[in-house]
Amino acid sequence: MTSVLESLNQGLHAAFAQDARVYLIGEDLLDPYGGAFKVSRNLSTQYPDRVWTSPVSEAAIAGVGAGMALRGLRPVVELMFGDFSTLVADQLINSITKFPAMYNGAAQVPVVIRTPMGGRRGYGPTHSQTLEKLYLGVPGLRVLAPNTLSDPGDLLRRAILEQNDPVLFVENKVLYPKQVLDNAALADFEIQASTQDFAPTHTLRLKGAPRPALTLTAYGYMAELAREALTRLAFEHEIFCELVVPTQLAPLPAGGGLQPALQASLQHSGRLLTIEEGTYSLGWGAEQLARAAQHFGGRLQAARRVAAAEAPIPAARNLEDAALPTLEDIISAAREMV
Repeated sequence: MTSVLESLNQGLHAAFAQDARVYLIGEDLLDPYGGAFKVSRNLSTQYPDRVWTSPVSEAAIAGVGAGMALRGLRPVVELMFGDFSTLVADQLINSITKFPAMYNGAAQVPVVIRTPMGGRRGYGPTHSQTLEKLYLGVPGLRVLAPNTLSDPGDLLRRAILEQNDPVLFVENKVLYPKQVLDNAALADFEIQASTQDFAPTHTLRLKGAPRPALTLTAYGYMAELAREALTRLAFEHEIFCELVVPTQLAPLPAGGGLQPALQASLQHSGRLLTIEEGTYSLGWGAEQLARAAQHFGGRLQAARRVAAAEAPIPAARNLEDAALPTLEDIISAAREMV
């Protein structure tokens, strides 16, 4: 099997090989370093004219990427840590996502901004945050979060080559060494996959399990914990769940609609537990629950969130573990709901 990091690296190489308009801009990209988490390794060796290492200036990097995209190139901007995405917010929210509408579709800005998010590495409060919720309501921005259920590298390649919308591509740090799962690794599960554009959503349940009493939904690394929780809930507590794992976090269906896979699961279970690594309030999970309540009304029997504490993330391992959602938090919340 291939790791998520290797898959992403392969996806970047494939995009560079397929289209000479693809460039990469960011900090510390040149080999032998190859980027902070090595996702970009060997690109500067193979494509020296198209990998630009930059000073520490995230806003400038994003601005250059936007200009290149406006001129017909396919730039990829690498931010060393997702915490620094706040420094590109002005470029992203006030320029990059606005230009297509401001120029009546005559201008396209197909820039992909890649960045690692999340904690569990002991990096402390300014290098461990999960901030993608800040960007989920930005019109014109596509937010993608790969997982191990499908090929992260192919998702990245297609985001670079096929999308004319700007893309924020969120890579959870803890996923990098995880293996992209094959059929053998998922042999215990019934899996349904649906696709929105090229971004898959997977629905998992244990083979032979009865009608689900609870729907779990999670993305990125939290989908790993949710899948483990689904198994433990079944075997240790006889609580049977379905897990819905989206890859596209934004945009969501217009008019407050639910993603079809989540809607289908809730029609069976009537209970929804959202799971995310971002802080509890005003996040992705809250939006899913609000849409579920709007759609199902009184038929939604129970709704709950598992998320991070609303506090800076500590560097000390025991305190970081206490601040971030855990497998036991998911199991405890699920047991209280059913």
